[in-house]
Amino acid sequence: MQEKSPPKSGKPAAPSQAQLPGTALMPHLDFSAYQIADPEEFSRNMMQLMEEGSKVLTGFMERADAKTGPYAFAAEITEATKLFTEVANAWLGQPAKLVETQGELTRDLMQLATNTAQRVMGLDAPPIAKPEPGDNRFKDPDWDKNPYFDFWKQSYLIATRWLEDVLKHTEGLDERTRARAEFYLKQLASALAPSNFPATNPEVMKATFATNGRNLLQGVMNLAHDLEGSGELLKISQTDTEAFELGVNVATAPGKVVFQNDLFQLIQYAPSTDTVHERPLLIVPPWINKFYILDLGPQKSFIRFAVSKGFTVFVMSWVNPDERLGHKTFEDYMNEGIRTAADAVKRETGTDKVNVIGYCVGGTLLATTLAYLAARGEDVFASATFFAAQVDFSKAGDLLLFIDDAQLKALEEMMAERGYLDGGRMATVFNMLRPKDLIWPYVVNNYLLGKKPFPFDLLYWNQDSTRMSPANHNYYLREFYQQNKLARGQLSIGGVKLDLGKVTIPIYELCAKEDHIAPAKSVFIGSKLFGGPVTLVVGGSGHIAGVINPVGEKEKYQFWVNDKKPATFEAWMEGAKETKGSWWPHWANWLAKQSGSMVKARAPGAILGTIEDAPGSYVRVKS
Repeated sequence: MQEKSPPKSGKPAAPSQAQLPGTALMPHLDFSAYQIADPEEFSRNMMQLMEEGSKVLTGFMERADAKTGPYAFAAEITEATKLFTEVANAWLGQPAKLVETQGELTRDLMQLATNTAQRVMGLDAPPIAKPEPGDNRFKDPDWDKNPYFDFWKQSYLIATRWLEDVLKHTEGLDERTRARAEFYLKQLASALAPSNFPATNPEVMKATFATNGRNLLQGVMNLAHDLEGSGELLKISQTDTEAFELGVNVATAPGKVVFQNDLFQLIQYAPSTDTVHERPLLIVPPWINKFYILDLGPQKSFIRFAVSKGFTVFVMSWVNPDERLGHKTFEDYMNEGIRTAADAVKRETGTDKVNVIGYCVGGTLLATTLAYLAARGEDVFASATFFAAQVDFSKAGDLLLFIDDAQLKALEEMMAERGYLDGGRMATVFNMLRPKDLIWPYVVNNYLLGKKPFPFDLLYWNQDSTRMSPANHNYYLREFYQQNKLARGQLSIGGVKLDLGKVTIPIYELCAKEDHIAPAKSVFIGSKLFGGPVTLVVGGSGHIAGVINPVGEKEKYQFWVNDKKPATFEAWMEGAKETKGSWWPHWANWLAKQSGSMVKARAPGAILGTIEDAPGSYVRVKS
């Protein structure tokens, strides 16, 4: 479906006196941007907005979003209501304390009303509440200069901070209940921000008056477009997907598919140096995302960087599974996946050992494989690198809130019915971890301002989700996230009991300081379980930018290293050395020491043959 443009009036815009109510009381302020240029066209557009909006609303209500299911809107509202009721009941049992805390809120709101009245009369009044630095929701100058919008901004900040304080001091809640209540309060606070509503957002109001409402009409059409292109849940466009094409401006590193089976294609990349390190490098990306996060473009490509440093690079491109592969287990992903890929790499290069990287859940799978091989006495890998990967899930962050018996049972039933888990559900969970950044800015931009999303390769990748096989994903969520069996030494694969302490090869462990998916503290705890030498590095930013931190990016981020072995993550950070820029060269120097002598560069598929050009066909399958 192509996006439609709302009709424009052929009549030239005429000056009008229509403007915000009450503006005459504030002659000291400039309200010229809040005057409707053409009331007649504005009325027509509003009528059409109501008509188109009703159609979109009907379509939305008929979707799966409005039905019960894991991570669906209706299910999350039900859960949030239950938790907030539990918090309210705790406070009703303390009436004196309840009156006291309500008095604090009332006092602040009354002071805000007084301050706003002073500002309306042209007097100065200091703000009671200010946004956190970097809060882009309130970057328009009128959030501060205009008393009307400033009132809504401060009311919101006062109320949300009061709610956070109330929850913090609620007694009688267990740790999980409190954490879930905090999570849903974050969702509620993000959703109710005045920036999300046309009448209380100065940027939207100015756009509405300037275009006679065409922005809102276009926004409804953008919403209809997103609904049509969504899977089981609404997928809000985060970028202009038509601006990117695999193999053209993303996933462009030259190479060949040299092996494939039901689960993955193996890509070998063409060398860019005359000689290469003897020992090859195999990259295991997460199966819940597509591998080209490591090859977004020439300047951001970790794969190109590794090739440029003289490594023979192989990458597994996981299949986007449908119901035909629903039976594939976690053990299958280990044996038919990593172990098969490593064997193919060794045959292609003629080496006895392979260096390997595991990213996110690919890293968890890799760690499990390493423990399995160690238990069997098989010597396959020379070293292992982990990117934002967890092996101990005791401090796994907000994602643990989605892992309980009820939700896992609902997921299992859904996957059993469909034969797979729709990738949009996992994408929704990840977006919910940072709603202020990953949901509501796009709602405002797309549906209120009526703009087309800005082209951004990382967000294109983020929206290119994959499905998950039930057998594999259920096992991963229960055995690792919920029961943490690998870290506890209780996990067995193929009748072999696993112990990470038996993994003695050199390990490079990269975590990201602001990671919400694989928290740095969680990765730190897990790094202590391996039995060999571990080089821990903490990168700046989060789960993606902390890893994709290219050389030459104006030193946007930094990284920390610490040669000592303190007991806690806090102590590790306190004693760590900070270095500006990318951690990639630090890793390349480390890996070079694990990679043997230099040999003549290898052409892809010299032994195994070639199937097709990179990035291959598996990665092109859409969910």
